[in-house]
Amino acid sequence: MAVTTFHAKAVLKEKVLVETESRGHKVIVDEPESLGGTDTGMNPVELLLSSLGACQSIVARVYAQKFGIDLQAFWVDLEGDIDLDGFFDKSDVRPGFQSIKYTFHIETDAPREKVEEFKAFLEAHCPVGDTIANPVNIASSEVIIESPVK
Repeated sequence: MAVTTFHAKAVLKEKVLVETESRGHKVIVDEPESLGGTDTGMNPVELLLSSLGACQSIVARVYAQKFGIDLQAFWVDLEGDIDLDGFFDKSDVRPGFQSIKYTFHIETDAPREKVEEFKAFLEAHCPVGDTIANPVNIASSEVIIESPVK
C-alpha cells in the first residue's frame, strides 16, 4: 500500500483571518465582511470548492492522454449550498454543504462518448471528490495548552 501523509498548519490571526501553510506554501483564508471577516481571502467552504475543482483539473490533465483526449482547455464551475443556521447554531441543520454541483467545461475535438468515459474516470479518481463523497475518519489527536507569550 502506497500511503502518503500530507501535512498542513492553520494559524488564527486577527478576527477570523487564518494563515494556512503546507510545504512552505501559504494561503490566506478569511470570511467576507458580512460574516465577520475582512474579505482578505476565500472562506473555508469556498476553498473547499476550489480544492475540488483544482483536483478535478489536475486529474483531467494527468489522464487526458490515456483517454485520447486532446485537452485544449479545461475548467470547472462549482457551487455549494449551505444553511448558515447550522454554523450559527440557530438550528439542528448540519453546518456543512447540503449539496455541491459542478460543471466541467472541456475544449476538445474528441467524440462525446470518449469525453463521457473520461468524465466518469475523472470523477472516480479525484482524491478531494472522493474525500467529500465518502466518510473519512477525522479525529483530534489532542489539545496542547500553550503558555501565553509575555
